[in-house]
Amino acid sequence: MKTNSSIGRLLGETSHRPYPVPHGPWALSMSWHDVLFMHWPVPEGWLRPLIPPSLELDSFDGSAWLGVVPFRMSGVKPRFLPGVPWLSNFPEINLRTYVTQSGKPGVWFFSLDAHNPVAVCLARATFSLPYFDAKMSSRSSGDEVAYSSVRTHKGAPPAAFVGRYRPAGGRSDSGPGSLENFLTERYCLYSANGKGRVRRGDIHHEMWSLQGAEVEVEKMEMTGQIGVTLPRTELVVHLASRLDVVAWAPRRIEP
Repeated sequence: MKTNSSIGRLLGETSHRPYPVPHGPWALSMSWHDVLFMHWPVPEGWLRPLIPPSLELDSFDGSAWLGVVPFRMSGVKPRFLPGVPWLSNFPEINLRTYVTQSGKPGVWFFSLDAHNPVAVCLARATFSLPYFDAKMSSRSSGDEVAYSSVRTHKGAPPAAFVGRYRPAGGRSDSGPGSLENFLTERYCLYSANGKGRVRRGDIHHEMWSLQGAEVEVEKMEMTGQIGVTLPRTELVVHLASRLDVVAWAPRRIEP
């Protein structure tokens, strides 16, 4: 459970950020657990038409990157309000790429599936994020996680992921200039409403402590919804056990 003092310490450590934390009070706190980053390099032309023109598609070594990220949320709650167990704790999986605007590199989500219909409804209305209802489970046995997600959202394109993953190798920080840093050290997200107006939501957390991972994928049906077939390239994987996060309300940005 995060306390005011622990959040104060979190906000006091900012030396790893590429730009300062935003002014004004944060709006939401949460913890992320058993975060698996699965990434594939893809041609920029595959994703550029899917991103608003006011955002620049971010690349590393000449490639855009497409990520599938399953994890588990806990302690999700607005500032000054207590957490409610059945509302604050749930699995989530997202399909994402990376963009930048005005020197602030961030995440662009193609979809976010969650096992919590109330959270899905609130996130769609408040953050203009493409959240979808899904039947999901995340079960730990020792250091292995068995994860399953099947989208159930009415009228939405299908999406599913089933697999197991476990740590492999020691921990390391995602140092500046590395691929790990490019893929994980992002302190904002971008979204757009139905009229194409782009908003940025800032977040803050400590630098990711990452491990290698072993992954056994039984079903990967996450990218058909955007018309992309995953390339036959080696999967890049990283794992993080836990990260505490605070988030600010999204604000509209000018093109």
